[in-house]
Amino acid sequence: MLSLSKVEAQAPALVNLAKTAAVSLAKHGIAGQQAAVYLVVDRSYSMHEYYADGSVQHLADQALGLSVNVDDDGIVPLVFFDTRPYPVVDVHLTEYQGVVARQHELFGGDHTMGGTNYAAAMQIVVEHYASSGTTDPGLVIFQTDGAPQDASVAAQLLSRYAKRPLFWAFVGFGPREVPFLQRLDTLAGRVVDNASYFHAGALPKSIPDSALYDGITGEFAQWLPAARAAGVL
Repeated sequence: MLSLSKVEAQAPALVNLAKTAAVSLAKHGIAGQQAAVYLVVDRSYSMHEYYADGSVQHLADQALGLSVNVDDDGIVPLVFFDTRPYPVVDVHLTEYQGVVARQHELFGGDHTMGGTNYAAAMQIVVEHYASSGTTDPGLVIFQTDGAPQDASVAAQLLSRYAKRPLFWAFVGFGPREVPFLQRLDTLAGRVVDNASYFHAGALPKSIPDSALYDGITGEFAQWLPAARAAGVL
């Protein structure tokens, strides 16, 4: 984890997010817990308004604000997906502002936004984590605004990945809850419950940062001892 003074020096705009995330971690009894934070974001066409209004960038900022409390490298690996996954982009503490818009344009902008397939993006995260060499648990913030076209495969993967030291914190955007994410949150048959679901609503930037962090860290805190008891950690 990084010191607040280092965050203040390198990314002063993230200080309040880092402080808010620290409060959430402490509230759920996991202050000092180390973790490798990942961010996965939906690039399907229905998401175009959330790219335009900065909601996706704000989530990236929030992920980095959480990461500085649990990781020591100031980097969040970011995976975009639509019909297919895109190459991993490292979001650095010293170079994060506007990263979502830059990558979105590099990938072709709104004109190339496709459908919604979770599975390949999930596999990218698992492979990246496995090759990273870290022994810390992984905390994957996975954002989407709807059910995928590969729903059965995604559910099967989540169940299979319950044996890995990765927790999947699903975040929904949009005016309505996402039933498929509710299904993943309560999926039966897993060795341990390795997922949560928080709905950020139609105006994700308007919800309090504390609510988003609580929605992620609450069940992550419950997963940690359960995963240890199951031999996953």
